[in-house]
Amino acid sequence: MKKSSEAFKNWLLSGSDPLEEEMIETLSDDAAEEKQAEEASPRAKKERRSLKQYLYDSGLYRPVRILSSVALCVMLIVMLMATVMDMPYFGQADTLVDSEVSEFYVKHTLEHTGATNIITGIILNFRGFDTLGESHVLFIAVCSVIILLKMTPKEEDPFLHVHSDDALDRKLEKDLILSSLSRILFPLILMFGVYIILNGNISPGGGFSGGAVIGAGLILYLSAYGYKRIQRFFTYKTFKTVSCLALLCYTSSKTFHFVTGANDIHVPISLGTPGTIFSGGLLLPLNIFVGLVVACTMYTLYTLFRKGDF
Repeated sequence: MKKSSEAFKNWLLSGSDPLEEEMIETLSDDAAEEKQAEEASPRAKKERRSLKQYLYDSGLYRPVRILSSVALCVMLIVMLMATVMDMPYFGQADTLVDSEVSEFYVKHTLEHTGATNIITGIILNFRGFDTLGESHVLFIAVCSVIILLKMTPKEEDPFLHVHSDDALDRKLEKDLILSSLSRILFPLILMFGVYIILNGNISPGGGFSGGAVIGAGLILYLSAYGYKRIQRFFTYKTFKTVSCLALLCYTSSKTFHFVTGANDIHVPISLGTPGTIFSGGLLLPLNIFVGLVVACTMYTLYTLFRKGDF
């Protein structure tokens, strides 16, 4: 009895809990069993590796990548060569050049579109669905570059941002010849680009060529004065707003044109007087929308590849 009371007293003084000790022993046994199971089955652990990790460990990743690239290129070459071999021979009577399509364009473009420039009538009217896709491809290309180059902040990617904006601006301010000439040429280039866009339905030009001229003017201004000056009127927000609104308006206009044309619905939109700026119905606004998209695309791609950000 005396020994039992002494054991109980020692247990109280030690402050240990038999339930806690039992849980610790159980967890220790479970951990030991898991360790033994992992040591007993190393193959199962190796099988969890991905194919890429397996190729890395085997030293086959680079050869497999090179062979896959070569195989893909060869497959594309074979497909393109097969397509070329299937094309009609030069001068064959049933080619598209000798078909009635080109004759129809030459004779009826002015009647159906109101544009004296046949190329503009074909691109924005007869072939409007293809041009709609081309405009969206430009926007998608810019979005892809933004995703690739704007994934990390400036502070976390020193390699991408080798030079700061202030250093670039100070370097450009020292180039007196470039800044002086750009002060004269920049407004003239913008005016010429706007002229090409507005006269695209009556003379050589249009949205694509005029937008390219305006984009080149913006690039010249950036190269002459730096980012601080051009960010007064063209920022990332400007690009998003102008491009999205232009594409939305272009898509809405062409959708309206497709629906009314497919259902033979008369549209009360006058083609205007041929040879004037406001002729061609929707061709003028479509040229403006395409020009805005092209100009924003050219400048955005340049500034992204130059420093990775706006």
